[in-house]
Amino acid sequence: MALEKISTITGRAVTVPGNDIDTDRIIPARFLKCVTFDALGEGLFADDRKAAEGQHPLDNPIYAGASILLGGANFGCGSSREHAPQAIKKFGFRAVVAESFAEIFFGNATNIGLACVNAARADIQTLSAAIAADPTLELTVDLAAQQIRFGERSVPLTMREAARDALINGRWDPIAELLEGSDAVGNTAAGLPYVSGW
Repeated sequence: MALEKISTITGRAVTVPGNDIDTDRIIPARFLKCVTFDALGEGLFADDRKAAEGQHPLDNPIYAGASILLGGANFGCGSSREHAPQAIKKFGFRAVVAESFAEIFFGNATNIGLACVNAARADIQTLSAAIAADPTLELTVDLAAQQIRFGERSVPLTMREAARDALINGRWDPIAELLEGSDAVGNTAAGLPYVSGW
């Protein structure tokens, strides 16, 4: 099974403002009891959205269907729950643009094909202002060109090279890669005395 090659993500965007947005805010702990990740999108920012009484950006109908999420610094900090990037992806987002990411969140996101790219604070503010002025505006997160384009403008993005290469070349899921190479794994295992028993 060949994995999708992810080099550009184009879509409308929404900003969830603030720094240090942790994984418990992204997906509260009570949603972690699920057997599969399929319905996790329903719990995305559940407590924040309830507290905002309909005023949370994700509940604003003008941003419905957005596929790019804009955040602040240290996005995804807190616990290592892989449910956080899963919830973001199941909600419909395909990329997150933030000033910086927590290490484990970033790795978990990359492993499910959710592109997490860095941009400077001023550039994220520029993007946020542009989509606030025109919520129909489409952004293109271009991993190959390392830029985010919107209208006639663009801002640079940065991304860890290993993750960028994995997404662009369809090597972002290590388990899928392992399963694709199961014959080679079997052949190697057969030649190891502590596995084959000879």
